Amino acid sequence: MSRRPANPTRRLAGSGPFGGIFHPKSRIPPFLSVVLIILGFVLLIGHFRSGSGIFGGQKESTNKGEGDFSCTSEVQKAIPALRKAYGDNMRKVLHVGPDTCSVVSKLLEEDGTEAWGVEPYDIEDADGRCKALVRKGIVREADIKFPLPYRAKSFSLVIVSDALEYLSPRYLNKTLPNLARVSADGLVIFTGYPGKQRAKVAELSKFGRPAKMRSASWWMRFFVQTSLEVNEAAANKFEQAATTMSYKPSCQVFHLNSYR
Repeated sequence: MSRRPANPTRRLAGSGPFGGIFHPKSRIPPFLSVVLIILGFVLLIGHFRSGSGIFGGQKESTNKGEGDFSCTSEVQKAIPALRKAYGDNMRKVLHVGPDTCSVVSKLLEEDGTEAWGVEPYDIEDADGRCKALVRKGIVREADIKFPLPYRAKSFSLVIVSDALEYLSPRYLNKTLPNLARVSADGLVIFTGYPGKQRAKVAELSKFGRPAKMRSASWWMRFFVQTSLEVNEAAANKFEQAATTMSYKPSCQVFHLNSYR
């Protein structure tokens, strides 16, 4: 009399520490299944909102220290400190950079200050106030990779922001000396910190290339290469004025002498 062969599927289903759970005859009540599903969704949503885990950690590292890059708005905040640092040398100012109309309008509010602006990029979408400045010849659009249409020492002070970061060293070698050429008393550069600021997404398509944030030591070496000297006196006055006004620049600020 032969023995009836054992059913291996049945043996596996009922054996082991989890055998009772996966037994074909065991069933989870419907209401318990619904509760488990809801609880899983709640835990998942809380996990992502708390910023923990793989995605949360990546989001935190991306947002940390990477604010939108705009030193042009910083120039407007720094005008009182610049006034303290340069005094009468603020009488005739040229600003070079995106949204120069806002800076020029702010400078024109200062008593005894004449202001002009150069917009390095397309300003077709400018507002009415900016277009009025363009019609008057106060603001003009020009490619700063080429010599500016001004005579040497046409302005007492030249301020540049958010423009040099989009130039390669090749073009910087031409542009920076050109900016110093049209200045009689000094050149001020507002630029972002590497690793702390980035260009706005909307500006990337406008400028054609991402901004290159450079360290202070890089700029100092570049100034030496282009025979530009740091204006220590103006830098110290600016720092003292900023401290007095409880103003802390969020951008790097370099004060340079013009070519003699």
